[in-house]
Amino acid sequence: MRNKRNTDNLDQTDIALLNRLQADARITNVALAESAHLSPAPCLRRVRDLETSGVIRGYATLLDPEAVGLDISTFIQVSLDKQVASALRVFEETIDSYPEVMECYLMTGDSDYLLRVVAPDLKALQSFIVDRLARIPHVSNIRSSMTLKQVKYKTALPIDLA
Repeated sequence: MRNKRNTDNLDQTDIALLNRLQADARITNVALAESAHLSPAPCLRRVRDLETSGVIRGYATLLDPEAVGLDISTFIQVSLDKQVASALRVFEETIDSYPEVMECYLMTGDSDYLLRVVAPDLKALQSFIVDRLARIPHVSNIRSSMTLKQVKYKTALPIDLA
């Protein structure tokens, strides 16, 4: 089994498989095997090993937010009045239950958390911030920045750099 934190355990064939799957997760095993110069059975074994070890965390369909009515994308910096484990846990558990929060990061610097939030419109975003986010215990400061244009968005990790 591979250690998911050690890229030394990934050989060039694994990297080729991962890059191809990141480009097209719907590729058939036969086509994936051909692209990596493997037969289908060993290819499938390698992919299953990568899944089992946690290198591959899952497969997802990427949607266009505007096509599904989520026209607003906002980054929100949140500060808490206490940076103790219990306050962090309450915040993280609460944020995890909000479907409009796409990403949440515990940060260094001026803010404790950085969120990426989607909403259908400004009214919904305001309601989220005022009625939900601001009411989480220990939230002391909220700063938001709305995106004007997405310049770059990638889901494929540059594993060749690791």
